[in-house]
Amino acid sequence: MSVQQNLIAGVCVAIGIASVGVSLKAGIDHFVDRDRVVTVKGLAERNVQADYVIWPVTFRVTGNDLSALYEKAQTQSEEIRNFLISQGIKAQDISQGTPSVQDLHADFYGNNLPPERYRMEMAVSVATTDVDTVLKAMVNQSELIQKGVLFTQNYRTQFSFNGLNSIKPEMVEEATKNARSTAQKFAEDSDSELGKIRRASQGQFSIYDRDSNTPYIKRVRVVTTVEYYLKD
Repeated sequence: MSVQQNLIAGVCVAIGIASVGVSLKAGIDHFVDRDRVVTVKGLAERNVQADYVIWPVTFRVTGNDLSALYEKAQTQSEEIRNFLISQGIKAQDISQGTPSVQDLHADFYGNNLPPERYRMEMAVSVATTDVDTVLKAMVNQSELIQKGVLFTQNYRTQFSFNGLNSIKPEMVEEATKNARSTAQKFAEDSDSELGKIRRASQGQFSIYDRDSNTPYIKRVRVVTTVEYYLKD
């Protein structure tokens, strides 16, 4: 092979090595850029009113004659039912539970016995989506106390919110926007530009009482986690 041919071959090899080096550098730079990410969380919260309520109106009666006691309980149960209907609650949303009877004398020893042997407890329950009407009736239930109804607190009123699907899209959008705002601030502080989303995950929605005094007001909360690329 002549000197000229050797020179040409050497130049070609050098160009090839240089091309490989440039391509390798571009690949490494691209790989490094893809590894430059920022992970942020976005929060969205909202107060909503409960849209379903189960209200057990529980009461008790006492006496020594079981038959008379049962009749008294039935009478008071009907009074409660009539009161609820008068407050605007629909009859089909009212149900009566099974009475429970306790023999008070069976729980005591010696001569120190309660004056009345039997205690009967019963619940008239309301289950409805008309939460506002129930709240009004709860304020006015003192009318039943004036009629001799002795309330108990064996069961807690349950308020729930079932309309989550109607607010989910807006809350996820809000949480994602909040996440992007945080990521944008991070990019600016690091002299970078915010790129595309690498991955995102939506956390679970949580629903809880806003506070112990207003269980009919619910707090809905969701947190989204978003990972963005960063670029110079």
